[in-house]
Amino acid sequence: MTRKAGKSTREAFGLALAELGANQNDLVVVDADVHNSTRTEHFAKKFPNRFFNVGIAESNMVGVAAGLASSGKRAWVASFAAFVMCNAYDQLRMSVAFPNIDVKVVGTHCGISIGEDGPSQMGIEDVGLACSLPNFTVIVPADETSMTKAVHALGKTTTPAYLRAGRPNVPMLYDAATSFEIGKATRLRDGSDVTIIANGLLVAPALDAADSLAAKGIQARVLDMHTVKPCDDAAILAAARETGRIVVAEEHLAHGGLGSVVAMSVARQHPTPMRFVNLGDSFAESGTPEGLIEKYGLTAANIEKAVRELVK
Repeated sequence: MTRKAGKSTREAFGLALAELGANQNDLVVVDADVHNSTRTEHFAKKFPNRFFNVGIAESNMVGVAAGLASSGKRAWVASFAAFVMCNAYDQLRMSVAFPNIDVKVVGTHCGISIGEDGPSQMGIEDVGLACSLPNFTVIVPADETSMTKAVHALGKTTTPAYLRAGRPNVPMLYDAATSFEIGKATRLRDGSDVTIIANGLLVAPALDAADSLAAKGIQARVLDMHTVKPCDDAAILAAARETGRIVVAEEHLAHGGLGSVVAMSVARQHPTPMRFVNLGDSFAESGTPEGLIEKYGLTAANIEKAVRELVK
């Protein structure tokens, strides 16, 4: 299916953050000298007195934000997903998660779709690390509209959160009228034979796979599980009971991400045959985003293959 081209989710995040800042005078942003990449530059231009660039020092960035939040500010931090989650994990654990304070953490340039920058800068374990932090909400939007709504929804909360954003432009899947609720999956397509659960970059391929499967007589339900933590247990239970098969697709390592969360929910509620489309247990290499996505199987064809294995 041909879809309208959209912005990257990192661009949508930056624009939405600037909008949120206009409505929340106590909102502050701390960045690690990548504001032109994370797109917090939009906020910085509008509110320079509430923007703090701490340099290439992610651990310090989180510590500063935690101090600001402890003083009553609404603090947001942003850096590459690999940098903020891996470099600053201890500070996130002890200065944000443990005291359960209002710091929103945004990891951009996630997954392998960052492309030529290579494995040192690919955030492929970030969702698992974020989910391991007590008190954290974890959200992975699929397009610019859902990212915009996620930013504004998180702006109404006062607990820690991790928000994942990507570098490439992505197709539009939602319109402005679409509702967004933290912790509630969005059903994009009905189906009774199998359910495909995806988030982020893999939602569009999941829909493409469902279209292809429909032409072969297999009706696939598609869920956008944008909130990984807390996940939508009710939607997962309904999928297991009503379709009897589940495929989970994500731009993340096999361990600790959406697949792990859905599998735990299925095992607890209604054991069901499952398959997983992800990066497995290895680092990727440097290359074009399109080439890497094809090589590592994050495609509609691979999702369809997993479904057909389950159905037969």
